[in-house]
Parts: sequence; C-alpha cells; structure tokens
Amino acid sequence: MTSGMRITWTLGAHGWADCTLEDHRSTAELAASSITSAPEEFLTAVARLVAGETETRAQFEAEPAAYRWIFLREGEDIWIHVLELSDGNAHDTRGTQIWFSQLGVDQLARTVIRCFDEVAQTHGESDYRGKWGEHFPRTELEALRRLWRAHQHPQAP
Repeated sequence: MTSGMRITWTLGAHGWADCTLEDHRSTAELAASSITSAPEEFLTAVARLVAGETETRAQFEAEPAAYRWIFLREGEDIWIHVLELSDGNAHDTRGTQIWFSQLGVDQLARTVIRCFDEVAQTHGESDYRGKWGEHFPRTELEALRRLWRAHQHPQAP
C-alpha cells in the first residue's frame, strides 16, 4: 500500500481550484470549476467509503474537460483511479487514467480531512466563499469526520 498521500486544494481565480494529488510514486494536477459542487461531492464520496460502500465516484468539472474519481473498496483497502475526460458526460472508457493509488480507508479519510481543514485554516470560510463562489463544505467535512472517528473507534457489542 502507498503511504504519505497528500491532497492539496488551492483556490485560484474566482470559481476555480487546483487539486494536487501526491504519493510516493506520482503526482497529478487537476482543476475544478464551481459550476458543480465538486468539494461536496468529493467529501461525500469519501464518507460513503468510510461508511462501507464498495464503489463510489466524484467528478470535478474543468469546462469542458472533467476529472472523474473512481473509488473501489475491499475490506479496509481503497483503490483510487482518477480519469481525465475531454467531456464530463463521457463513459469511463473514454478517459485517460492520470493517477492511481491504493491505501487504507483510514488513511484516505485522514488525508481528505486534513486537506479541507488546511483550506479552512488558510482562507477562512468567508474568504473561501469569496474565492470559490459557494459556501465552504462544512456540513460534508464534518459528516466525514464523524464517520471516520466512528470507524476508528467502533462501539463494542
């Protein structure tokens, strides 16, 4: 399994963000537009994995291109495939895989939470809204955090 995964969400021009994915093997750069709820969709997809779903997806629109995240879970292992598509409505087979990683569900959740905690700390929620054009995804981030904590410390029967 990989270790040391890092995701960075950097706000750019109004309504745009750059997302950098890094692990010990590779780095990928993605763009996201605020025409869709990319951060909320991404956080919700990871929360679904933590809750036990075996497959989920998220997509960042980059007008007209798109970046599709495909998450597959087996036990505590997560496989992440990121595809670049020239059209966001295209089938997966039309995409080019630009990043792949395998890691544990706890590591993925921790990495994503850390990413958005850093965004909130760097910009504050008001500045985030001014730059991104939408509210900071606080509800989705806290839902993921609650699920992750419950996953780390399950209740005894």
